[in-house]
Amino acid sequence: MPDDQRDVAGTSSEIARVAGLLAGDARFASYQVSRPHPLLVVVREADRVVLLATADVWDHGRDLLRPYGAKIAEGDAALVLLGTPRDPDLAGARGRGLAALVPPGAGPEELFVAVAAALDLLEARARAESRGKWLNRYRYELGELIEISRALTTEREIDKLLGLILEKARFITGADAGSIYVVEGDDPDPARKLLRFKLSQNESVKFDSREFTVPISPRSISGAAALSKSLISLADVYELPAGAPYSFDHRFDEKIGYRTRSMLTAPLIDKQGDVIGVLQLINKKRDPKRRLASRDDVEDNVVPFDERSQELLTTLASNAGIALENALLYAEIRGLFEGFVTASVSAIEQRDPTTSGHSRRVADLPVGLARAVERVETGPYRDLVFRPDDLREIEIASLLHDFGKIGVREEVLVKAKKLYPWESDAIRGRIDFAIRTLEVEILSRKLRAMERGARGDDLLAFDEELRQRTAELEEAWTTIASANEPTILKSGDFARIEAVARDAYTDLRGNMHPLLTKGELASLSVAKGSLTNEEIDQIRSHVVHTYNFLRTIPWSKEFRRVPLIAGAHHERLNGTGYPSHLRAEEIPVQSKMMSISDIFDALTASDRPYKKAVPLDKALDILGFEVKDQHVDAELFRIFKEARVWEGAL
Repeated sequence: MPDDQRDVAGTSSEIARVAGLLAGDARFASYQVSRPHPLLVVVREADRVVLLATADVWDHGRDLLRPYGAKIAEGDAALVLLGTPRDPDLAGARGRGLAALVPPGAGPEELFVAVAAALDLLEARARAESRGKWLNRYRYELGELIEISRALTTEREIDKLLGLILEKARFITGADAGSIYVVEGDDPDPARKLLRFKLSQNESVKFDSREFTVPISPRSISGAAALSKSLISLADVYELPAGAPYSFDHRFDEKIGYRTRSMLTAPLIDKQGDVIGVLQLINKKRDPKRRLASRDDVEDNVVPFDERSQELLTTLASNAGIALENALLYAEIRGLFEGFVTASVSAIEQRDPTTSGHSRRVADLPVGLARAVERVETGPYRDLVFRPDDLREIEIASLLHDFGKIGVREEVLVKAKKLYPWESDAIRGRIDFAIRTLEVEILSRKLRAMERGARGDDLLAFDEELRQRTAELEEAWTTIASANEPTILKSGDFARIEAVARDAYTDLRGNMHPLLTKGELASLSVAKGSLTNEEIDQIRSHVVHTYNFLRTIPWSKEFRRVPLIAGAHHERLNGTGYPSHLRAEEIPVQSKMMSISDIFDALTASDRPYKKAVPLDKALDILGFEVKDQHVDAELFRIFKEARVWEGAL
């Protein structure tokens, strides 16, 4: 017989001996012992496998081990060799599943120890891998919770936050669908509050949902969770626990063609321990990526929410409750702030009703211009980007840009003509007094003349004098009334006003007084508009008042530049503006936008009683002159005009 045949026969004989020993050993009774090949014995315990073979198999017949390669690689199978293999790399062999070496002809005791040791080794490896998987899963979940917490704490828009809470809750628990409710009402009794259904998400079915409210009652699952302030986990909502006060409305499933099975409902609780919302998850899936397209999919893939899912949802709900509370508080503060801004604008317009609506329009125009600037691809502003908070900052600064008018005397603020109404009335009174005095004087002279026997012609001369002098005084009033209009005063009109000012009248005590005081003469001599230089300074001071007022407000970080932006809207690029005479590079671009908008609205506004609205083309021409005079930014004006920003603000 050749040597290799004798070796195989000997190996087979040895394996047969080993198989017989194991089968006859009571200690192996709990194991499954089999001989799938003449050169191999297999011992099974649950999912773990120990292979027994001779060293010759390792050296010359490893193909016998190939069917078990995957289990060896996964740590579910180990190898015990009878004898020592010729392969010098035993360390490498141990890395490939070798658990023990026993001498040829080993007895039952040695074989039991070797197999038991191999099984213990496999169990130890399984425990280590399980711990590793658990640790990796724990690290993954912890990382996800940290990321979720970070996302929740940075989102302040309530609707977006609610969507984020629901999305993340579904993600970490493997839920197919879910809904979220917000508590409404101020009554301290929870049973008198309402749950508002805000939104739902469903991975398998697309449908339109609308907001609605339900009472907080134990008759609904969400209401029961809110009242008990605890999780409610249901394996199948169609088979509720006996005695449960709540029920499940299956009409929703029927309407959208869905099958709700497992459900996990958690209250969202704020720092004071009050429930402010409810989070409801539906259908935990074995495979989160699989859609539930049919009832069979639900049967195969939907499982109850396990304890770990409940722990994760409890942790997330705690963070979500605080995040929602902060978002609601932020919304309240924002509402309070917007109410303050609205009240401030109303106060401005109450002081100066002639400019009603100006603040709102000047707020819309710069925001529209900022959006237009973002669309340009060339020029100095091509890289300029405005975030939503930046646009809101521009809007607030523009709404409050004239708030400092509260610090300006009202008569100056609303002065429509060069003279104040009481000044005009006083001048008219003086002229009337002068005419009446003249009438009395001439009538007295006429009576004395009649007493002296004056003829008719002489008496008519008195009447003509009265007529001429009265006409002169009325002409003086006409000149004053004409000069009082806030139009451009022609050069010849100055001489006429000065001539009127030299006219005098006599009071009841016989004292002489000019028809116009120095102050009235100065007012009527204003070349353009209705304000004297002193009054212009008072009006200009509103910018300083605006800045001083706004900087006392503790603005949040995103709005900290509001005082600076509002306080610079009357600055000019060439440094001739006010109040700080800033030059182009020192003026915030937002203020430059506001300057164009402020001038445009002042020109085109139709609600000014003291002037007509300037036609659009003429208003743009005037702004063009402002550009040439280096008062406003040429590029911003070009964008303003080409984008027709005013159309979006109408």
